[in-house]
Amino acid sequence: MKHGLIRVAAVTPKGRVADLSYNCDAAIAAAKNAAEDGARLLTLPALTLTGACLGDLYFSEALIASAESALARFMKETAALSLVSVVGLPVAVEGRLYNAAAVVYGGELLGIVPKAELARGDALAEDRIFCAWHGATRKIPYAGKEVLCGTDLLFVCDTLPALRLAVCTNGAAHYNGGATLLSLPTAEHAAAGSLALRRTRMAAASPDRILVSANAGAGESGTDLIFAAHSLIAFGGRIVTESDPFADGALLCREVDVALAQSRLASARSTHAEETEVHFSLPVEETRITHPPRRLSFLPESEAARCERFAEILEIQTRGLAARFERAYAKSGVIGVSGGLDSTLALLVAVRAADRIGMKRADIIAITMPGFGTTERTKGNAEKLCEALGVTLRTVDITAAVRVHFKDIGHSEDDRNVVYENAQARERTQILMDVANAEGGLVIGTGDLSELALGFATYNGDHMSMYAPNVAVPKTLMRHLVSYLADEAEKKGGKAEAEILRDVLATPVSPELLPPKDGEIVQCTESIVGPYELHDYFLYHLVRNRFSPDKILRLAAESFKGSYDKETIKGYLKIFLRRFFSQQFKRSCLPDGPKIGSVTLSPRGGFAMPSDASSALWVAALDNE
Repeated sequence: MKHGLIRVAAVTPKGRVADLSYNCDAAIAAAKNAAEDGARLLTLPALTLTGACLGDLYFSEALIASAESALARFMKETAALSLVSVVGLPVAVEGRLYNAAAVVYGGELLGIVPKAELARGDALAEDRIFCAWHGATRKIPYAGKEVLCGTDLLFVCDTLPALRLAVCTNGAAHYNGGATLLSLPTAEHAAAGSLALRRTRMAAASPDRILVSANAGAGESGTDLIFAAHSLIAFGGRIVTESDPFADGALLCREVDVALAQSRLASARSTHAEETEVHFSLPVEETRITHPPRRLSFLPESEAARCERFAEILEIQTRGLAARFERAYAKSGVIGVSGGLDSTLALLVAVRAADRIGMKRADIIAITMPGFGTTERTKGNAEKLCEALGVTLRTVDITAAVRVHFKDIGHSEDDRNVVYENAQARERTQILMDVANAEGGLVIGTGDLSELALGFATYNGDHMSMYAPNVAVPKTLMRHLVSYLADEAEKKGGKAEAEILRDVLATPVSPELLPPKDGEIVQCTESIVGPYELHDYFLYHLVRNRFSPDKILRLAAESFKGSYDKETIKGYLKIFLRRFFSQQFKRSCLPDGPKIGSVTLSPRGGFAMPSDASSALWVAALDNE
């Protein structure tokens, strides 16, 4: 439960039609298995204790009474488990019969949630047999006690306040309240295409809340219908995990982050429906992490989804730059090219934008500006790529101009400090700006999101431009975008272009501001600030998910197990936090650039913070880990 993590489970016990004793035994066994696996919430299917297709047998007083007795036995047999169970059963209230779910914990019945909407005219004849609950929440006598019954019950855990459970008995999983976790017991029969439809519906029902659903299975009658024992967990508009369809008895168990759901929910809405809260307390413990976040947080998981995402990102970048060309009446685009990753992607986007609006590729003016640290490899790749793309290439050697500047300000060229480095970056920006003025063009920025997060840019140097298409693209995503473009170029017959792009990808990331050694790059960015795969991970979970540093460290230690030990990750995380806070002043005056995902540091609608904020609180949170 530390950091808002809790394990949840869903399972379809293999039951027997109308055999309540057998079904209760199966439900108890499922609860014990879930608790042994560390689960603290278990969702069972609708009408677990009786079966979901009994027809007129539901009207039997004997069956209704047996269902109440079976639930009482389930409560007794699971009383010692630290597990909240949601159990489906028919419940009679004041002469009316309801398809309901009982919430059980610690041998107590916390509440009963009846369905408020019924399927009409379906094969189960649900609307003929059961009533829809439309009344207010009230206490009813059940299983020997007075218990709350209604559709607006919210079960709140006092020891984990972010755990706010609602039982959504309606198949549409529509819930507008303050719950972070939805338990959805269902009894949906299988038909061709129904599983895909169920996945789509459940994913759509979970944009801000975690949804755990269990469906009726093979223990149901096969007279007219077949049921798929399909359990799933959804969050963020997607299926996080699911059981194999028709796998009765399979335990689906996974940790979920209710604190993250609470954060997303709070930012997505400001009001919610009135609810009746029922409080309970779970033991405080540390949930084991079996499914840590993916290392590449900014990338989709599947290859197919990645290609689609890359095409979308490139389209957003291209449209943004093309629109700026047109609205600024620009006659050209001016870009500094180094043969590095950032300027390569920006150049490719510039060419696509020019093609989009009918601008000649020759009107994209690419300027390579070799200085003290430029290597033949990077300069050569920049020149070859410009030739392959058909853009105008200019070379302006900055070494003489920078030496004059050093003389003007009294700086020794032998002193290779920040002045030595930044003077080169600012000289390059001056050249780009002046050429743009002369050509009636726009300076196209090359900096990326990762560099902005770390402040690894020269203020009013490479930090500045007239439009920055890469401003929301992190370094890890950029590598995959360029690789994707290399593959696309090769498919279209551009073998030379593809080879250049792949060599750019193989080149160490470097600002190339210090002289090379034996012709090789000596200034590697990741040797200075740390691995970008870690920094992008930190950035995503700090800005997108608003996680605390100690939680990020704990998750990162699991995500990067085998690559970095915890102490190493902690050291890089401290570097990230200190730089992220101290370099905000550079982000407060960023040039325009398109938002391409959920994380942006733009001062005009992205992550907002004052330039003078201290990182001390966040760094201190790591010292106890």
